[in-house]
Amino acid sequence: MGLVARARKEWFIIGIVLVIACAKLAPSAGAKGGPLRPEITITYVAVSVIFFNSGLSLKTEELASALMHVKLHFFVQTFTLVFFPIAIWLLLKVLALTAINEWLLRGLQTVACMPPPVSSAVILTKAVGGNEAAAIFNSAFGSFLGIVVTPLLLLVFLGSSSSVPFSSIFSQLFMTVVVPLIVGQVCRRFLRECLDRRKPPFGTVSSVVLLMIIYTTFCDTFSNPNIELDHLSLLVVVFILFSIQLSFMALIFFLSTRKSSGFTAADSVAIMFCATHKSLTLGIPMLKIVFEGYEHLSLISVPLLIYHPAQILLGSILVPSIKAWMSGRQKTLTPV
Repeated sequence: MGLVARARKEWFIIGIVLVIACAKLAPSAGAKGGPLRPEITITYVAVSVIFFNSGLSLKTEELASALMHVKLHFFVQTFTLVFFPIAIWLLLKVLALTAINEWLLRGLQTVACMPPPVSSAVILTKAVGGNEAAAIFNSAFGSFLGIVVTPLLLLVFLGSSSSVPFSSIFSQLFMTVVVPLIVGQVCRRFLRECLDRRKPPFGTVSSVVLLMIIYTTFCDTFSNPNIELDHLSLLVVVFILFSIQLSFMALIFFLSTRKSSGFTAADSVAIMFCATHKSLTLGIPMLKIVFEGYEHLSLISVPLLIYHPAQILLGSILVPSIKAWMSGRQKTLTPV
């Protein structure tokens, strides 16, 4: 029974493994031009569904109370969308001298360019008893910023396929990301009472659609005979991702818990999770749009697929320790 309960809890991670396995067994089904027609059903329909769902589920009214905590928001967004990408870019200058697969290294850079997630950082902050309102605001605000900033960062650090013009990328992002988000928010205004009463499984819907996107991405890869992935590179990248996450969490913990920072213990927790976590839900569709036509798209996606479960795993392991630290420190830190 314990195993079944665990499987239910981790169904999304299991789902990622299963869809990649299915893509390996029958790549033609979800490849471009195949029966699933991913160039239409995934590129436009699935991505739009994810962002409409985000717009419908996002409780904008909950963000008002956190709005004025400007210093905290500036710290989180600067760290995650400026410091993080630049630090990884510098690290990759060194790693480029090694034998690690170059497309996996590019994937590390894409992880760095992603905005914070809407869910995992908030869930972990709440579990510890941190500043949940600040976590919600920064996750939501970061997601909105990410619609514009992340594609720009990807183009600056990695470039894009020459066959996809800059204007085309942003027009597609606008139609499949911005418009569905706005429509979702407008619909929420009229359906708020019904949504609050029935509590639809927004997270599950987005996760299922995301699995479809991951499946078709890997179908394209496995149907291309020119792409090979060596397992040593993959293991090294897993180690690097865990190291990056732990190092950045430690750095943020150090910076945000100094008395001169002015942050409370609850603020520090929200900052630590929001600034180091990266969004898979926003990330994979954006990679699909920005790198449309790249034969190595799935290899670029691999580090983000690893980082997502890693951030949840590390966060969950740290919850008891952070809770114990908070109970001892909360009274000694002065609120802003």
